[in-house]
Amino acid sequence: MATDTRPSPKEVWDWLSHVPDPEIPVISLTDLGIIRDVAWDDDTLVVTVTPTYSGCPATAVINLDIEKALRAKGISNLRLKRQISPAWTTDWISAEGREKLRAYGIAPPIDGTAADARLLGRVNRMAGANLAVPCPRCGSTHTTRVSQFGSTPCKASYRCDDCLEPFDYFKCI
Repeated sequence: MATDTRPSPKEVWDWLSHVPDPEIPVISLTDLGIIRDVAWDDDTLVVTVTPTYSGCPATAVINLDIEKALRAKGISNLRLKRQISPAWTTDWISAEGREKLRAYGIAPPIDGTAADARLLGRVNRMAGANLAVPCPRCGSTHTTRVSQFGSTPCKASYRCDDCLEPFDYFKCI
């Protein structure tokens, strides 16, 4: 691709905003906050990706989806760069992404808890307490954690004590 006709990083960011997360297809990779940077290194487009956690089983699929989307837009020289430091945090999920999760039936991470997620996890396990996770269906905070592990490793299973519906909570990391 010639230097003068290559897309701007802003245009590439826009393209990536249409690539869905393979585990939660209602949210894009950019909404999820795992796309860290888009830059040109001479004639090679470098996309920096931070997985949600180092053992995320969807990482390979995410990389293939990014490559497929960008190649469909004419990008021939592409390098995906994995960046694990700083580690991804749920604080990086966009406000739009949080709303998409809620509308899809997944309780988004509670604001301000990501930085203390490890401490909160220890306190909750020791005390048997639950976070006041709002039900994504009715909004009630009368909810109970059923299991620390939900449909994917990054989610926990909860039940609303008011509407009695089960739901996933996107755990803070």
